[in-house]
Parts: sequence; C-alpha cells; structure tokens
Amino acid sequence: MDCKEDDFKVLDSFGKSGKRVNREENVGIYGRIEGVEEEMRHPLVKETCRLIERQSAWNPKLDIELRRLLRSMKPQQVCAVLRYQSDERVALKFFYWADQQWRYRHDPIVYYVLLQLLGRTKLCQGAKRILKLMACRRIPRRPEDFGCVMVAFSRAGHLRKAMQILTVMQRAGTEPDLSICNTAIYVLVKGNKIEKALRFLERMQLVGITPNVVTYNCLIRGYCDVHRIEDALELIAEMPYNGCYPDKVSYYTMIVFFCKQKQIDKVRELVAKMSKDSNLLPDQVTYNTIIHMLSKHGHADEALGFLREAEERGFGVDKVGYSAVVDSFCKEGRIDNAKELVNEMIVKGCPPDVVTYTAVLNGFCLAGRIDQAKTLLQHMYKHGCKPNTVTYTVLLNGLCQSGRSAEAQEIMNMCEEWWWKPNAITFSVVMHGYRREGKLSEACDVAREMIEAGFFPSPVEINLIIRSLCQEGRADEAKKFMVECLKKGCSVNVVNFTTVIHGFCQNNELDAALSVLDDMYLINKHPDAVTYTTLIDGLGKQGRMEEAIDLANKMLHRGLLPTAVTYRTVIHRFSQQCRVDDLLKLLEKMLSRQGCKTAYNQVIEKLCGLGYPDEAYKLLGKVLRTASRVDANTCHILIESYLKEGNPLSSYKVACRMFNRNLIPDLKLCDKVRDRLMQGGRVEEADKLMLQFVERGHKLPQHQRA
Repeated sequence: MDCKEDDFKVLDSFGKSGKRVNREENVGIYGRIEGVEEEMRHPLVKETCRLIERQSAWNPKLDIELRRLLRSMKPQQVCAVLRYQSDERVALKFFYWADQQWRYRHDPIVYYVLLQLLGRTKLCQGAKRILKLMACRRIPRRPEDFGCVMVAFSRAGHLRKAMQILTVMQRAGTEPDLSICNTAIYVLVKGNKIEKALRFLERMQLVGITPNVVTYNCLIRGYCDVHRIEDALELIAEMPYNGCYPDKVSYYTMIVFFCKQKQIDKVRELVAKMSKDSNLLPDQVTYNTIIHMLSKHGHADEALGFLREAEERGFGVDKVGYSAVVDSFCKEGRIDNAKELVNEMIVKGCPPDVVTYTAVLNGFCLAGRIDQAKTLLQHMYKHGCKPNTVTYTVLLNGLCQSGRSAEAQEIMNMCEEWWWKPNAITFSVVMHGYRREGKLSEACDVAREMIEAGFFPSPVEINLIIRSLCQEGRADEAKKFMVECLKKGCSVNVVNFTTVIHGFCQNNELDAALSVLDDMYLINKHPDAVTYTTLIDGLGKQGRMEEAIDLANKMLHRGLLPTAVTYRTVIHRFSQQCRVDDLLKLLEKMLSRQGCKTAYNQVIEKLCGLGYPDEAYKLLGKVLRTASRVDANTCHILIESYLKEGNPLSSYKVACRMFNRNLIPDLKLCDKVRDRLMQGGRVEEADKLMLQFVERGHKLPQHQRA
C-alpha cells in the first residue's frame, strides 16, 4: 500500500518542545546495552537458555527453576537471554512470561534490546505492542525505538503502516532526529518509493535536519535497486557540495550493482573514481568485495582477473577470496579450472582450507562425478584438512541425487568414526533422497533418526513424505507417520492433515478421513477451506450428498470463505447426482459469504456436459442478469447441448432470450439451429431467428441470402 505525504508532518515538530531523552541519559543507555555482550557467557544466562530450550517438555518443576533464575539475574543478563535465542518469537514469549512474574519488573534496557531484536524480524505487531507497553509503563521512548518498529513493519511488507509510526511518534511528543529520518528513508527505499524518499530528504533539510553519509547511501542503494545508476552517480557527485563526502560504502553499493550486471569496465572506472575524486584508495576490502560479488553472480573469469590485479598491487588475497573463485568455477562446471587454481594456491603458500575443498567436491557432485568426490574426501584427510559437516552434506546430497541414498546413509551412520556430526540439512538430504527413489519406509526411518538427534523436520518436509505415501495408497501409514511426528514435538500444520484426508478420500476411505477431521478439532488444529473442500469432494464422489451438505454448512458456520475450487467441487459433485435444488440452496449460502461471478455459469455448463440441458435451462435467467461475454459463451454451450439431443426448438428459445438481453448469439451456431429447425418443419421459427440478425445489422451467410 502506498504512503501519504501526511506521514512527513512529523518533521514539523523538529526544534519545538517535545519529549526527548537527554544526551547524558542516552549515553548511559548505550553503555548498558553494550554491556549485554559481556553477560552472554554468564552461568545464569546459559542455564536459563538451557531451560528455555526444553520448553517442549515443560513442567511445573522447570517453571519454578526458571523463576528462581530470573530473580537472580541483572537486567543486562535478561537482555543476554533475549539475544541468545535463535528464534525471536521465543525471546518475545520469554519477555512476556517474565513480565508476569511476581515481584519482578523489566528494566527499561530490556525493552530497548527487545525492540532492537524485533526490528530485525517481521514480527511487527509484537514490536508495536512493546512500544505501547513502554508508554503504559512510562518508559522513555527514543526515536530509535520507533525506528525499530518501522523497520519491522517494512520487513513484513507493510509500508503504509511503517510510515504511520511517524505519526504515532509525533502524537507521543517525541522529537524526530537524524536516526529516525534515516530509518524513514531506508523504509521508503526498501518499498521502492525512491521519489518519496527524495521528497522526505528535501523536507528534513527544510526543517534543519542535515543528512549524513548514511542518508545518502540509502538513496544510492535505492537508485541501484531500480536500475537508475546514472542518478546514483550524480548523487555521489553532489554529496561534497552538500557538506557530506561519500565513503567506501557509497562506492561499494554501485560496485555491487555493476558486478551483478557484469559491467567490468564500469567497475574499473568506479575504482579509479574512488581514488581520484574522494581520495579513497582501493584496498584489500575493495578487491575482496569485487571478487566475491563477481564470483557470487557467476562471473568467475572476471573475478579471477581482479584477483590477479590485487596480487600485482601487493594485496594478499586470502583463502576466502580464492575459495569464492573456485566455487564459481565449480558451479559453472569448469572443474579443471578450479583444480588449477587450487594447485596454484598450494604453490603460493596459501594451502586450501575446508571451504575450498568443499567447493571442488560440490563441483564434482554437480557434474555427476561422485567417485571423484569421494576420492577428494580421502585426499583432504591425507593432507591434514578435516572435512566438516557441510563437506559431508554436499557429498551425501550428490549421492542421493545420483540415486545412491543407501550409500549416503551408510556414510552418515559412520559419522562418529570420522568425527563429524550430521545437522538438520544432512538428515533432510538423505530423507528426501529415499523419498525420490520411492523408498518411503526408509525415508520415514531417517525422519525418526532426525527427531531423535534433536532436529525437527519442517511441515513442508513432513508433507512431502505424507503425500508420497498417500500417492502409493498408503494413507494409514501417512497418518501414523504424521501423528508420530506430532507427538515428538514436530510442527504439524493444517496442510499436513489435509494431505492425509485427501489420501483417505482417494482410497474411498471416507470414515477414516472424517476421523482425521475430528482429530483436528481435538488438538485445536483448525481445518481450513481446502480441508472442507477435500472432504466435500470425497463425500460427493460416493454419493453421500447429505453429509456433504452438512459439512459445507459447517464450513460456512465457522466463518471460512469458499474458494474457487470449493465452488467447482460443489457444482461438479451435485450436478453429477442431478441434485440441482440442493445445489442452488447451497450456492445461495456460499455466495452470501464469498461472491463468485461465474458460479451459475459453471452450473449450467456442468449440467450440459452431463446431459441435463433442461435443468440447465431453468437457471438461464440467473446468468442473463449480467449479460456478459462469459454469459454468451454459457448460452452457446446450452444451445449446442440441445442440438446434440435433437431439440433445436429449445436451442431457438435460448437464442431468443439472448436477443432479448441484447446479447448477440454466434451466427454460425444459429445457422446450424436454423438448418435443424428447417429439417423439423419449423420454418417460421427458422426465419424469425435469422430475421433478428438482419434487424441488428448482421449479414447472413451467402447460402441464406440466395
């Protein structure tokens, strides 16, 4: 959604009296926040995080222990616990839990740190609630805090709501500063609103907020994102006149753009411009940036050229730079070039590390040269370079892609002997390798091993196995596997249940499918419209129409909106049974909740296809209310259906009703109707039909004019 210029009015409050955290207080806050890092290794923090990780096996005893730890922790240690969490939703949950404990109150620093964390995520509503809670607790809110909420909304794709935070800040009486202005420009640039970002820049300058290099770098990034590179170059040229000189980030942003576009001459020009115009001499970081970006985007030869240039200028390119070029060669299938570069590294006294070898090994796997990849793995051990989990995962993936999943599992089972530990990706690679080979029992076994090792397959991965089992008619096994995953703490969603239901419906095991639906209610997994549609289709297929009607009514009663597939399913199954009256009643209910312009068109066309044109004719009035091109096509299908049944008189009636609604039927089709009418002795109707075309200025076929 677009943003309005009204959001810029917050700048009008600049320089006026407002709520502001003074400089001394800000320094104190920042100092305390920086102290959080020192608390990350504190035993209290580690033990608290360990208990939080056991939340799936939560019990009152653990809750008591966590409360005891909370009372002993300093504010910085609570912040360290929040930062320790890999999932910010868990951090937010812990924050609320702690806030509800007796005789405990969060220090302001905890709010500030949590907002920083949420600003890196899409948890915009959670961030906004924390901001409101700060107001309720009378905790000073800085412009940076509002900025964190803005960024969260921006990450979630809500540009309009992100910019509305400026209005919230204005109402709170917090005076804007350069940091919030930079955040607003960043949000607008990320939302592809570069022109609005420029207008915001003009507005902030008018009220006396001077932009800095961060401001301009955001705009440069915005220009590059929309491929307006000339404007970006012009902005860099203007920066010194505005009292702000470009830094290396300004140039690196455009260098990255030119690297993506493979415009190597432009990259060289920009490097020269850095040195000439801004006295920013290209250093090792500059060359590493260029080498990595070119390698990442598949320009290995160009990256190698800059690597050579860096070495000529005396900059030592490290293993990471070489590995990037090696990886790029391997991904292009140029294994020999990659091997030459690896040998060159050894000669130059820069022995390849595990990353370099892994890149080459991946290249062998991509080329289908699995045996050579295995040989390279042994070579790594001989030369004192120990393969890591990533290396083994790459090899296992190559084996599985080649249909050698059993061999991959053997290597994974020997992981302890070779001193490496499989991760979630390793297990997933082997599991899906078996699945692709149709060895579903083995795939399920690997999934169980994965869970026992402490890794949980995602709902998508679970669904892939469930669907494969159902496709083989093994819906019972699919349900058993899903329930097993659920009991062991895996995240099982509605899609997984719906897939199992669909599997039972495909096997005509409707009672089993309905039983799964009941199970969903029991464990509070709310079925969606797709779930109900699947069951309605299965019931309709077996002719259990009353149950299908009850299920459709239940779906509507629960506030679920029918989809286009729901309409097609209901129309198809009820038309098959010629239950037109029941169908119409159900359609009226569905249409009152969710409109579908072509619902009655679909009914008529389906009835015609099933050989019930008379039933379809009764609904013609509902279609001719709108008299659109789609309605004309529906009428043509009905006309053809009557012709196939040898009833041209009814076809004639349909055509007349079209004329009455100012819809012109297809002339060639009506010519067929005329011929059939003439053959049946209906000369008067045949002439009237053609006369209506003449009255509307249409030319008749040549044989009729004669």
